[in-house]
Amino acid sequence: MKSILFTHSYFLRFDPKQWQLGQPYPPLGTLYAAALMRKNDYKVSVFDTMFSSDPDEVTPVITQKNPDFFVIYDDGFNYLTKMCLTNMRDAAFSMCKIAKANGCTVIISSSDSTDRYAEYLNEGADFVIIGEAEYTLLELTNHITNGIEDYSGIMGLAYFKNGEAVKTLGRPVLKDLDSLPLPAWDLVDMDSYRQTWLKNAGYFSLNMSTTRGCPFKCNWCAKPIYGNRYNSRSPENVVAEIKQLKDVYQIDHIWFCDDIFGLKPGWVKALSELLQKENIRIRFKIQSRADLLVHKDTVKALAASGCENVWIGAESGSQKILDAMDKGITVEQIREATSLMKEQGIKPSFFIQFGYPGELKEDIRQTINMINDLLPFEIGISVSYPLPGTTFYERVKADLKKKTNWTDSDEMALMFHNTFPPSYYKQLHKYVHQNYHKHLAKNSLVKLLNDPLHVSLRSLRKALSVFYHAPATFIEGFKLRKLEGVL
Repeated sequence: MKSILFTHSYFLRFDPKQWQLGQPYPPLGTLYAAALMRKNDYKVSVFDTMFSSDPDEVTPVITQKNPDFFVIYDDGFNYLTKMCLTNMRDAAFSMCKIAKANGCTVIISSSDSTDRYAEYLNEGADFVIIGEAEYTLLELTNHITNGIEDYSGIMGLAYFKNGEAVKTLGRPVLKDLDSLPLPAWDLVDMDSYRQTWLKNAGYFSLNMSTTRGCPFKCNWCAKPIYGNRYNSRSPENVVAEIKQLKDVYQIDHIWFCDDIFGLKPGWVKALSELLQKENIRIRFKIQSRADLLVHKDTVKALAASGCENVWIGAESGSQKILDAMDKGITVEQIREATSLMKEQGIKPSFFIQFGYPGELKEDIRQTINMINDLLPFEIGISVSYPLPGTTFYERVKADLKKKTNWTDSDEMALMFHNTFPPSYYKQLHKYVHQNYHKHLAKNSLVKLLNDPLHVSLRSLRKALSVFYHAPATFIEGFKLRKLEGVL
């Protein structure tokens, strides 16, 4: 029986913001691949780098396991790995060299290696899998195990041939997602995840995916793994996994990490009905789109299923910028969806993006006003980040010099020429956050004054925080205006 040691290149410690947040999710994509290979009679283990401090920690594991194959298989469902952070790339390169020096056949699958396959091959990888990887990995390892040295017929593969990096034809994405075994959750130290979550959030959350791909065409969004196709698991298959996670790992909450949750007509309603039939109660959060959440029946079904938080790519309060992004939504839909979710007891959260080419001060003002008016539950602010394979990247790549990726997820560097320089967007990020929290506090204070008989310690603290956030907003706004004056 041939053995495989799986790992991934996301080190939580190398991402200071996420390390401080302390809400890590296991490498879901890695565990899917491990489950499939185990089902096909490979001896499988996982070196989970999530809590590791150094890539060198893999060395004793390789010595102990002595695997035939060393597979760095990144979690393509997690936006943090999709960002292709240089801290993680360097860690992957280090592990490639270590495994190669120990006689392993080294195989890589990630968004970053799909974009930079020649670079990974030069750093010690024998093969890079391009795109969706499970069945390419199985076919490749079977070839090697059987002594077949011609890899040209394996779809979705890059390797050196006669000293030159070559790519085979792309592999079509898997349509029948129910055919995959459930992730090999038992191969990671689940107790470390549980204790970290309980310490930092007070509950235990795990990640699940119900779909792969996204059919929408936002021109800044990179899709190197699953592309524009959209395939879905059945509600029955999803509920079976929820039951397993609740029974075996006693989870309190799920993050459905799909790019777009429940796009298939009738899917959300079917899931809701099945959960109620099985008497399963679980809290969860999802990612969706404003134009999908303007239908009251859909939002009601989400609420009935246990959905408590929906992140939408609001991106901008300027219709001009949304149109430039090919976002396919309107500001009015963002407003309507937010209202509907709040009406059904769901907390709407916004991804916001500043710095898209052509964005002017008026567009920024419209975005800030939208946040202040709608008061989402949470906001995640970023600056436009060009990734290979996107229309946006092609527009700005002439401006990209040596730096083409962030070091960690909180770097927020604007890497191309725009209306304002990078320092402005750094300060804008601070100002918008303070301004948002000021408005949340003011809203809580108004509620407290209107209904003083139902005050709680939490609501009181939130209301009183206005006395911190108001002056802090003024200070950050002054710094922002000062930068504007210099520019």
